[in-house]
Amino acid sequence: MDFYELIQQRYSVRSYRTDPVSPEKLQQVLEAAQLAPSAANRQPFRLIVIKTEGRESELRLIYGKDWFAQAPYVIGICTVLGEAWSRADGKNYADVDAAIAMDHLTLAAAEVGLGTCWVGAFDAGAAREVLSLPTGVEPVAFTPLGHPADQARPKRRRNLSELVYFERWSKPPDA
Repeated sequence: MDFYELIQQRYSVRSYRTDPVSPEKLQQVLEAAQLAPSAANRQPFRLIVIKTEGRESELRLIYGKDWFAQAPYVIGICTVLGEAWSRADGKNYADVDAAIAMDHLTLAAAEVGLGTCWVGAFDAGAAREVLSLPTGVEPVAFTPLGHPADQARPKRRRNLSELVYFERWSKPPDA
């Protein structure tokens, strides 16, 4: 599959089969996150791979939807703020770097036939407790990882003309 087919076919999976994920496929998606670019190549993130079997109730404390713990794995990405590069004005790039790594992971998963669903609306306090996160480590996002049991729905996206400006910020033509 070429890249454009991949980004068109990837979707947010909200129903998973319980079939196991092969160690090879898991390794591939983790390596994709490792290969993601990060500011000053600091890689200020850590991935936490959680086997869901037997931990469903704990995982539902993090995010309450049943499908969240349906797949064989849930992967969390956390930032280590003290390791991140910061711009001269103090803007810390840890979240940006984590987002890029998670995006690489979700695309790699789609490439090998696995499903994911980026979850940002989780309970950060529960995540800290369930995952025993130390001070200075912040949970950023989670995704189930498994074989989809649903089908992609049509994607709704804004028109490109609403998202792209050339040369400088401007109002859309219809505004």
